Amino acid sequence: MEIKVRACVHNADNITRNTTLKLNSSLLKDKNKIWDCSDTIAYPPFINSHDHLISNWYPKAALNHPYPNVNVWVEEMKSSDSFLERNKVWINDGKFDLTHGTAPLIISLGMYKNLFSGCAVVQDHIPKQKKEYYNNNPINIIKEYTQCHSLSMGNWWGGKTAEEEYRNTEGKMPFIIHIGEGIDEVAKKCFPRMEELDLLQPNTLIIHGIVLTRDQIKKCAESGTSICWCPESNLFLIGKTLDIDSCLEFGVNVVLGTDSTMSGSRNILYEIKFAKKNFPHIPMKEIFRMISTNARKALFLQDSYGVLANETSNLLLLRMKDLNPFENILNTLMDDIELFVHQGIPVYGNLKFLTDFDIDRNQYHFFNVHGHKKFVKGHPELINTKIDSILGYHKDFPFFPF
Repeated sequence: MEIKVRACVHNADNITRNTTLKLNSSLLKDKNKIWDCSDTIAYPPFINSHDHLISNWYPKAALNHPYPNVNVWVEEMKSSDSFLERNKVWINDGKFDLTHGTAPLIISLGMYKNLFSGCAVVQDHIPKQKKEYYNNNPINIIKEYTQCHSLSMGNWWGGKTAEEEYRNTEGKMPFIIHIGEGIDEVAKKCFPRMEELDLLQPNTLIIHGIVLTRDQIKKCAESGTSICWCPESNLFLIGKTLDIDSCLEFGVNVVLGTDSTMSGSRNILYEIKFAKKNFPHIPMKEIFRMISTNARKALFLQDSYGVLANETSNLLLLRMKDLNPFENILNTLMDDIELFVHQGIPVYGNLKFLTDFDIDRNQYHFFNVHGHKKFVKGHPELINTKIDSILGYHKDFPFFPF
């Protein structure tokens, strides 16, 4: 299948215009057909480097923000209306086995939050789950990693110590940890302790790093340690975010994450808009790196992610609203996704494309949004219906486009 597009973003430094791509998929009925999509721009699907899928409820859960550190919020959030409402559907029993009971309902909310914003990969920062948790999802919830919640709170949600979790990576997968999520002395102690434990490593991914100094950020650059920037969550909870300018100056491998909707943005598209609005001097090209090649490096992903080859089975076609491909992302909404294909399977987009794939239509949901006929792999509408049944009333989730 050949697709003619107005522009193709292979990576941040390689854009071809008025070109043709080849889509590889075993589901295509006619592999020699040509699609004229000259009103679209092609991208590699996006990568969300930090989320908590079990916490994607709405609205945000905070009573007295901003806080001096996230530890205070974790306790206070438990009294918020949003947290208590989510608890009607799923309550954390401390075991953190998210394959049983109603937990998969909430997890699916988070997964679709990412899918509907063009993310083919999401890093779900929780203790490692059973194999079935990571299988049979329309997108890739990565499973090859180790984690610790933080040094200030320990691995309170499950798992081993930070040192043990890091050793278990054997340098072959990311070690992911919240560091410096605050502005007080509690937060300031995290980075020095991290250095003492020899955790400043090329496969370490620091989440947030709000309180890091320029010298500490320089050390991250020198050690090859990646940092995940979550500006909306940071500014909402703490009133401050990572020193992103120093990160870019020293060449830190910065990636972008949404955090959960209890503190962060609706999805990666909104996170991009928030970042650009509050830091307008940062080029959109750099933000694009954060959701593509930088993320691939930090998360140890396969080469097929984060870049777009001339022949591909991972594809994101966005309606062209701006001739500049990076500014076009900034102007994109969920319904501007014309076609999203992951590993050769159409997962979301305009219904007209689906007719060329040999698929089981029972495995898809069809809906209209702003006059556009859309499809999505799976049945997010049934997830919403089941949640409504538990709550006894209808609950709207703004990260669903229908």
